[in-house]
Amino acid sequence: MMGQRQHVVLLIFSAFLLFQTSDAHNVTRLLAKHPSLSTFNHYLTLTHLAPEINRRTTITVLALDNAAMSSLLDKNPSIYTIKNILSLHVLLDYFGAKKLHQIRNGTALAATMFQATGVAPGVSGFVNITDFKGGKVGFGAEDNGGSLNSFFVKSVEELPYNISVIQISKALPSVVAEAPTPGPSELNITGIMSAHGCKVFADTLLANPEAMGTYEDNVNGGLTVFCPMDDPFKAFLPKYKNLTASKKASFLEFFGVPVYQSLSMLKSNNGLMNTLATDGASKFDFTVQNEGEEVTLKTRVNTAKITGTLIDEQPVAIYTIDKVLLPKELFKAALSPAPAPAPEEAADAPKGSKSKTKSKSKTKSKAAPTPDSDSPAESPDDDPADQVADDDNAAMCFGAERLAVVGLSFLLVFFLL
Repeated sequence: MMGQRQHVVLLIFSAFLLFQTSDAHNVTRLLAKHPSLSTFNHYLTLTHLAPEINRRTTITVLALDNAAMSSLLDKNPSIYTIKNILSLHVLLDYFGAKKLHQIRNGTALAATMFQATGVAPGVSGFVNITDFKGGKVGFGAEDNGGSLNSFFVKSVEELPYNISVIQISKALPSVVAEAPTPGPSELNITGIMSAHGCKVFADTLLANPEAMGTYEDNVNGGLTVFCPMDDPFKAFLPKYKNLTASKKASFLEFFGVPVYQSLSMLKSNNGLMNTLATDGASKFDFTVQNEGEEVTLKTRVNTAKITGTLIDEQPVAIYTIDKVLLPKELFKAALSPAPAPAPEEAADAPKGSKSKTKSKSKTKSKAAPTPDSDSPAESPDDDPADQVADDDNAAMCFGAERLAVVGLSFLLVFFLL
C-alpha cells in the first residue's frame, strides 16, 4: 500500500512539473534575489539583454557583483558598448558549478551572445574556461591573448540544464567588445545595405524622402529591415516606377518593421508582423514562418527567404532577402490555374442578388489583375480571421497534448490504486 502511495505521489509530481517546465526562466527575477548583483541586473534590463537571455533554453550568465560593475562603468562606456561587454558574459551553453569542475581535458571554449550578434570577428566572441588544479576555474576572452584573469566565485542560481547564473571575480577584458560602439541614430543604415548587396534598394530608399524619414524616425526606438538583394530589386524597378508617389512610399516602408527582431526572435515568434507602412485599414503586413534554420516572409502574393544578416545589434537589425516581397495591398496574387467557370454561372454573375451569394473565391477570380489598381488587390477582411483560426488551432493542439499527458498520469494512478 505504501508503495502504491509513493507511485501516486510521483505521478502527481510529474504532472505538476509538466506545467511548471512550460514557463521560461526569468533572469532578472533570479538576480533580484541577490542585492550584490543589482547593478549587473539593472544593466541586463537597460541593454535589453535580459529578454534575449530569457528566450534561450540553454544558457550560462557570468554575473558581476556591484564592485566589479563599478570598475567597468568607471571607463564611461556607451550603453551600446556595455551591451557588447555584457553579452560576452553570456555563454550559449550550460555550465553549472559541478560541470565547471568536470570539463573534459580541463579546458573548454564557449560561444557567447556577443559572438552570436555577428559583429565579433574571428574568435573574439568566445570565452575560454579552464579548470585548474585545486578547484580553481579561470575565465578569459579568447581575443585576450589567452589570459585567464577572472575566476569562478560561486554558483548563484541553477536550473539544470536550462539556465545557470554563476558569479565571476571581474569583467572579462576584450578589445573588440570594449571598442566604442556608435548609437543607432549614428548608424548609416543605407550605407550598410549598399555595402552588402542591397545598393539598389538603398538608393531607391534614399531617393524617397518620405519613406527614408519614416525609417530614420524608428531607428532609436527599434527597427528591423528586410532588404531585397540587388538582382531581384533591379528587375522589379520598372513596376516600382509605375506606382503613384504615395504607393512608392508605402511600398518602401513595407520592408521595415518598427521593432527590433533578432534572428532568434524571428525563428521563435512566427505569425503576422506589421510594418512601417501599416496604417489602420492599410495593413501592409506579412507572415513570418520558419522551418528549421530557414526563415521566410509570406504575403498572399509571394514568399521571400532571409538569406543573410547585415547587422543584428539592438535596436537595429538588417537582413537580406532573396526576392522582392510584394504587399497584397498593391499587387494581385497570380491566379492559380483552374477550370473555367461554366457559361451559365458566368452569365448569372452580374445579376444583383444572386451575384452576392457567390463565394469570395469566385469574386476574387473575376477581379481585374491590375497591379497598380487604387483598390486593395484582395479583400483584407479575411486576414484576422485566418490568423485567429491558426492561433486557435495551435492553442487547441497544444492544450490537447498537455491534457492528454495529464489524463494519462491520472489513468495510471487509477490502475495503481
